[in-house]
Amino acid sequence: MNQTAAVWLLILLAFVAANLPFINERIFAVWQPKRILTQKFFWLRALELVILYLLVGTLGVAFERLIGNVFSQRWEFYAITFSLFVVMAFPGFVYRYLLRRN
Repeated sequence: MNQTAAVWLLILLAFVAANLPFINERIFAVWQPKRILTQKFFWLRALELVILYLLVGTLGVAFERLIGNVFSQRWEFYAITFSLFVVMAFPGFVYRYLLRRN
């Protein structure tokens, strides 16, 4: 896989992962808690968003290792990438809380 394809695949995967907590009621789109929850709470969606950010970041490091050298990052890198991940989640947030009427 070349570098351009890896970057675009990672961006697409990050966009899908960022919107995943907001488009369904399942936890990680797999597990449906039947008796406990009828609808996910916002804090559960936020926790799911953080965990998905860590998974996409791990995949990004794996792509970087596959392509070449893995560079060490400081806290600024993680703050910026998490902010971008939250911005990517905006369409799902708008759909869940602003457009969809229950």
